[in-house]
Amino acid sequence: MALTVVEPAPVEPEQLAPPPAVAITPCDPWPRPYLLDAGLRRVQPYHFTYNTFCKERWRGRELFDIFCTEFRDRPAEYYKDAIEGGLVLLNGKHVKVNQIVKNGDVISHTLHRHEPPVTAKPIGIVHEDNDMIVINKPAGMPVHPAGRYNYNSIVEIMRADRGHGWNPLPCNRLDRLTSGIMFVAKHREAADRLTNQIKGREVKKEYIARVKGEFPDGEVICEQPILQISPKLGLNRVRANGKDARTVFRRLAYYPPRRKPREAKEDVSDLTADVDGIDPEKEEGRSWKRKEGYSIVRCLPLTGRTHQLRVHLQFLGHPISNDPIYCNQRVFGQDLGCGDDQSDADEDIMARLSRMGKDQVAEAVAYHDEMMEQYNKHKAEKLSGETCDVCGTQLYSDPGPHELGIYLHAKRYASSEGSWEYETSLPDWALPPTGMAGPTETTSETDPLKTALEKLDI
Repeated sequence: MALTVVEPAPVEPEQLAPPPAVAITPCDPWPRPYLLDAGLRRVQPYHFTYNTFCKERWRGRELFDIFCTEFRDRPAEYYKDAIEGGLVLLNGKHVKVNQIVKNGDVISHTLHRHEPPVTAKPIGIVHEDNDMIVINKPAGMPVHPAGRYNYNSIVEIMRADRGHGWNPLPCNRLDRLTSGIMFVAKHREAADRLTNQIKGREVKKEYIARVKGEFPDGEVICEQPILQISPKLGLNRVRANGKDARTVFRRLAYYPPRRKPREAKEDVSDLTADVDGIDPEKEEGRSWKRKEGYSIVRCLPLTGRTHQLRVHLQFLGHPISNDPIYCNQRVFGQDLGCGDDQSDADEDIMARLSRMGKDQVAEAVAYHDEMMEQYNKHKAEKLSGETCDVCGTQLYSDPGPHELGIYLHAKRYASSEGSWEYETSLPDWALPPTGMAGPTETTSETDPLKTALEKLDI
């Protein structure tokens, strides 16, 4: 009996839909349009197109509603006109303001881009080899292009220094306002190797912060979970339904306040040494004023939540002295959110925070001291009342020196197995003030990385 070979029916490959059309950035200026002026790195305005895929939380929502609730750079009227005028496209097509956005859609937004200035301080090189560059990131620079920042980011500034085709690969993340140790890989293999170590919690991190008041002595452990309250405003709080977070703190030094003279100085050019001082006659109604002086605190994060150190320090009642969010009495009230793990006031807090930088100056309580108040208000970033001649965008004033960073510094990263370790010196704001004695470097007695954490069950 003859056997007949039956050939399987051919399987047609799945035909995938082509990707949505997008708008293209009109230009990619090279050299980058930087201007160094008055201690700031500025970027001359340029036309740019944002392209972004629909985020999960955007699905099923109207396009205009997404812009109004997710972005705070421009007023709602601008976004309405931009959609109707074709500056905002969906999958490369002109749509109406009430167009529903769905999964897979690409939103394109072309605009005349105005980047905020950042510090003109150079990016410090701690170590460099064939695989990796270890940098000392200046405070106030974002790592990646995001939000209002593009060319004024670590990635783009390093690219501008080393060539248009060079592709820096950051391996760890620091908040824009934070300074300190960062790893920038030169190739993908090196980036993956270190990233996997960090994800596997095989890397020890050590930060240093300057906080309000006299921080307790000895090891202080905070294990409060952290929840993102508003991605738009960058607000995170201690909440029972948040993600697990654990930090060990240890005080390095405490510096009591300098008492202010009865008559304010006329010259406000050198007042930073007195910022944390106390005026007893002005204390009524300000419970944070009882936290006299400031402490330098070592911070050992055992998890990596967004704003973890800033949120935990606020919860403990010792926020970072110049933190414009978590040490802001206008946002959190006179107790500055100490011990607050309830959500009752979240809506009010977000409403107050959203006004910062628009019609109010975002300032930490360290800058409420009366001798500094008027000076810093004139030196802070907020809407200036002027508009761009090209696009009509409302322009911001330059940020003040106290807005270019906060007193939080990534001082050291080290391999758990001891194969590598990189460290910076203490930042200037952590050194003893003039006329006072205090540590100028770390020792094994004050270093949480060498503390016997076994007794703390860590």
